Amino acid sequence: MTSLPQSTEKKLGLVIDLDTCVGCHACVVSCKEWNTSNYGAPLSDIDAYGAEPHGTFLNRVHSFEAQPESGCSQTVHFPKSCLHCEDAPCVTVCPTGASYKREEDGIVLVNEDDCMGCGLCAWSCPYGARELDEIFGVMKKCTLCVDRIYNENIPEEDRVPSCVRTCPSGARHFGDLGDPESDVSKLVAARDGFDLMPELGTKPVNKYLPPRLKDKPSEAALEPQHTDAKGLFAWLDKALEKL
Repeated sequence: MTSLPQSTEKKLGLVIDLDTCVGCHACVVSCKEWNTSNYGAPLSDIDAYGAEPHGTFLNRVHSFEAQPESGCSQTVHFPKSCLHCEDAPCVTVCPTGASYKREEDGIVLVNEDDCMGCGLCAWSCPYGARELDEIFGVMKKCTLCVDRIYNENIPEEDRVPSCVRTCPSGARHFGDLGDPESDVSKLVAARDGFDLMPELGTKPVNKYLPPRLKDKPSEAALEPQHTDAKGLFAWLDKALEKL
């Protein structure tokens, strides 16, 4: 079994704003293209144009209709990928040591050369963030685009996860959540960011910003703004009634 580091130098992760996410799935397509375009492009890996397409997607967006205690019901788009937990159960159950958490930045990765595709990590992950790549027979997950964020051969503005660079609404943010002075930490503090399912004790690094409640429509807005039509509109109403 693999052991977890007692602490990490950084806690790199994502902050996702549920208030501004529009559910466009641009992050899903971008993630798919960047990580597996060598055989799947942004399409499903297997039977992409057939009756039952399926494959490995490292990032997904779920949509829910939510009714808060006060205010109007609203649609919430909820992106979900690996949360790079501090106490990651997917790491400690791995029998080959293929799953591990890096001490330098806290990113949870899979060494595909050592992975035998047993699926124990997927069963232990409470967030459903791991999937079996049926083509290569190994487990795959979000890597925070580790091949981008440290790549000095690409422009500095591109040294962020692909999903962050692509998001058209600015709902995804990337940085060191272990640094209270980082932009992402300040954002979490200002907007009451929260963990996904904190009761599980996995201590996810990724945070979510709650959606703002939508106001109820005012009574004034529901009142008719015009009473009896006059002039041309009165004549038009009478003419339409006779049709």
